[in-house]
Amino acid sequence: MAIITISRGPYSKGTEIAEKVAERLGYRCISNEVMLAASQKFQIPSDRLYQAIHDAPLIFERFTSEMQKYIAYVAAEVLGELRNDNVVFHGLAGHFFAGEVSHLLKVRIIADMEDRISILAEKQSLSREQALRHIKKEDRERKSWSRRFYGIDTFDPSLYHLLIHSTKLTVDHSVDLICNTVTQPQFTTTPESQQTLENLTLAAGIRAALLSEYPGCDVVAEGGAVEIYIRFTVHTDTMITEKIREKVLKMPGVSSVSVVLVPSVLFT
Repeated sequence: MAIITISRGPYSKGTEIAEKVAERLGYRCISNEVMLAASQKFQIPSDRLYQAIHDAPLIFERFTSEMQKYIAYVAAEVLGELRNDNVVFHGLAGHFFAGEVSHLLKVRIIADMEDRISILAEKQSLSREQALRHIKKEDRERKSWSRRFYGIDTFDPSLYHLLIHSTKLTVDHSVDLICNTVTQPQFTTTPESQQTLENLTLAAGIRAALLSEYPGCDVVAEGGAVEIYIRFTVHTDTMITEKIREKVLKMPGVSSVSVVLVPSVLFT
């Protein structure tokens, strides 16, 4: 089977398309539920997690680890859902978190601005000018977010397998395209592609668990073997390596842990 991520600009019928694709394929359809799950798991207000994923980075947040930590929490929860396969995931940057997985079909839904304005204006009883300002603001924030944290533009069509214009196509035609594409052999889950997803999921969960104590840490997993990269300064606890190893070895799925200390230039 497969995983489908649907990236959509606000008010482009992306949610309706995602739900109908899931219904036709018999897949689970997931979006904001992961935000609530991550909020409960990591004891962080859901509005803070939502802000971390959707909003452009604020000036003061560029110099803190809070945004990075919140994104890691959501990434861990998203990957935990994707690893179960047979899922349509829309919004919340799912295509960023699992981009290396070959059985992942990445879809982008776009629409004409006037159509988006009409949908929002009717939904929230706004004037055309109010709806236009709101949509432009959201588009700017999403573009800024993806550039800040991933160095790419989420509007770039080369990031996706399918680019669907929901103004030109009906919802049903869009669903047909996605369902026909995901049945192609290259999107079938293989043992190798599933292992890639398992590795990403394990690494994301460990990183989420460590970031509060060790900001800026990176984690790589291969099977149950885990490598952790930690920044250190002259003030770093000399027992840090053993403390991390002991903590991570207790986590499910971990068979071995290697901790690599990386000199920090900024905080020495």
